[in-house]
Amino acid sequence: MTFNVRIGISTSVIQRGKTGVAQYVFGLVEALRRFAVHHDFALFVLEQDRPLFAFAGEFELVPVSERFRPPIVNILWHQTCLPNAALALGLEVVHVPSYRRLMWPGPCARVATIHDLGPFRLAAKYDWRRMFYGRVIVKHLAQRQDAIIAVSRSTARDIVHFYGIPIDRVSVIHNGLDHNRFFPSDPQAAKGWAAERFGLRSPFFLYVARLEHPDKNHVRLIDAFNEFKRETHSSWQIVFGGSDWHGAEEIHRSIQRSPFAGDIHCLGFVKDSELPGLYRAADVFVYPSLFEGFGLPPIEAMACGCPVMSSTVGSLGEVVGEAALVVQPEDRTDIREKLSRLASTPALRDELRLKGLANAGCFNWEKTARDTMEVYQKAAAIHCKVNPRRALRAA
Repeated sequence: MTFNVRIGISTSVIQRGKTGVAQYVFGLVEALRRFAVHHDFALFVLEQDRPLFAFAGEFELVPVSERFRPPIVNILWHQTCLPNAALALGLEVVHVPSYRRLMWPGPCARVATIHDLGPFRLAAKYDWRRMFYGRVIVKHLAQRQDAIIAVSRSTARDIVHFYGIPIDRVSVIHNGLDHNRFFPSDPQAAKGWAAERFGLRSPFFLYVARLEHPDKNHVRLIDAFNEFKRETHSSWQIVFGGSDWHGAEEIHRSIQRSPFAGDIHCLGFVKDSELPGLYRAADVFVYPSLFEGFGLPPIEAMACGCPVMSSTVGSLGEVVGEAALVVQPEDRTDIREKLSRLASTPALRDELRLKGLANAGCFNWEKTARDTMEVYQKAAAIHCKVNPRRALRAA
């Protein structure tokens, strides 16, 4: 039986739209719009982020004061203001799409999306306070949730193992892909645009990820690129697209020390409107990350017809499948050899391009939204049985 459900989604974790979680929220909300005919949605949005959700006209936008933007204050907002707002709005489900903000009170069904458990997999990911929060506090918050969405099987296994949550409360729902944005096009036209827009006039490797050290492995990639340049005397360049994050200063120091610094370009955050064109202009997309809960950029690049080299740690193995050239992310020599092989072998790039297009076709936000709606309805139904004070409204 299908029920009409009133759903609230917290969006204050998107950090002005410049993170992977933001792309998850935007993609999911866009795809959920078709369900607004039969269900009611309320988006909790920080005041300055409201323009980012102009596309979601079918949803009620509930403004959240900017004074709740700072992380600690925002965590407290999720424990105090959000539960009260859920009661006032008659919500039957509240979805918090990041483990950092999970609700403790349960005025309605609580659904969480956990993208990764990096604090357990990367010892130096955060300072000790945030590591304690991710390992200890979030464990208790996660155990309070009525349903948890894991974006990969790898993350689901970590949730069961590290948080002790029964597997039947965890639903694996892969991230989707917007095929109206990410699709192949004329690479020469894309290269002309990239030359004009970013000054990129030589063949280049592209890495789209926030500049985070050591997690994203930029420094080791730069070292491997330096060796590649010394050995091959190639004209190839490397391009980093992403905002500065924890440890970015170490990455910038590595670039400054490089004898080939002129061939290393940092573009900063790449606008959503420009990202597909950059993928199409790149000759190879590289993703040597040390850990990922999902990893959207590799499949975005594949969908744009760009051959991909990727590590397979965390969830990346299930995301890229057999469509990428696999690299050992902690082996600088292996990275250098794979860069050389890709730069010198057009046939390999063509093979990976075709495999990548096929693999990217397996991901779409419509399926992600459909499966997420099933989680909402199941969680709401179970919560109503346990808390019969609020009856579900049949559609």
